[in-house]
Amino acid sequence: MLISDLQNALAKVKTLSGMLPICAHCKKILDDKGYWNQIEGYIQKHSDAEFSHSMCPECSDKLYGKEDWYIEMKKEEKQKE
Repeated sequence: MLISDLQNALAKVKTLSGMLPICAHCKKILDDKGYWNQIEGYIQKHSDAEFSHSMCPECSDKLYGKEDWYIEMKKEEKQKE
């Protein structure tokens, strides 16, 4: 019983290992068939991981930093602190 449970659990485990060629700029992964894949899709296909997208403060600043609404939002956040 325990051995079969362990075998079933092991069969469900998906792990990534080894070297993954990744683009230094766009972060796409080169698969074993020679195709470049978005990192999220590659990892989801080869593991049980799922993704939820958000944006770090540095990228938010780069993307929206010159927008009036963003500048105002940041000022309001600082006032709340």
